Amino acid sequence: MSGYELDFFLSLGYFRMQQEVFTCRYLILENNLHPVYWLRLDLAVVTFGPKQSRLLRINDQFLVTVVPFTLTDELEDLYAIYRSSIDFDAPESVQSCLLGNSTGNVFDTSVVEVRDNGQLIAAGIFDNGACSIAGIMNFYHPDYRKQSLGKFLMLQKINYARQQRKTYYYPGYIVGNYPKFDYKLFACQSATEVLDENSGTWLPFSWDWINQQSDEKLRAV
Repeated sequence: MSGYELDFFLSLGYFRMQQEVFTCRYLILENNLHPVYWLRLDLAVVTFGPKQSRLLRINDQFLVTVVPFTLTDELEDLYAIYRSSIDFDAPESVQSCLLGNSTGNVFDTSVVEVRDNGQLIAAGIFDNGACSIAGIMNFYHPDYRKQSLGKFLMLQKINYARQQRKTYYYPGYIVGNYPKFDYKLFACQSATEVLDENSGTWLPFSWDWINQQSDEKLRAV
């Protein structure tokens, strides 16, 4: 898939699933139906406030690099440790999330690696478009939970995308009336846009708009 093709699908609210792209409008979580809202950040207007700056500062002792994605035992081992520590559903492995049964990768994928004295403690996987990046996976060693490395990886992806002169960062979706996904607003809510699926346009993020849309969607189903 070319970078321009990925940009196009992302702009329509599609996202990567293994070696394909998909979209959805609702999820069933804990036996309840919840609307889905796709997000992107306008990188030109992203600013980091005190919380974001503090997170970058407390983790500045770690080595951060961005490298082309290669499926390694090191990545899989870290993900397995991470997966054993969480209390929500997640793919069985990096392989199953990104590649499925395929041996190749049609996406241009990179990894933000975070290391402490050489040890890989966090990894943030993302796909590169021509004018955008799409965040796919973030995982970290549970011993570093207090470092908020999931959010730290989001900030590092944004920094990398801006260095590469990208226009948008797509972190995925949030879910109406289900706050577990709200961390995707952490980086810069004022620079975040939400897709209006009815008009196909991207709007400035607003909780009032989200709540109104959620009420209307749930009444309609």
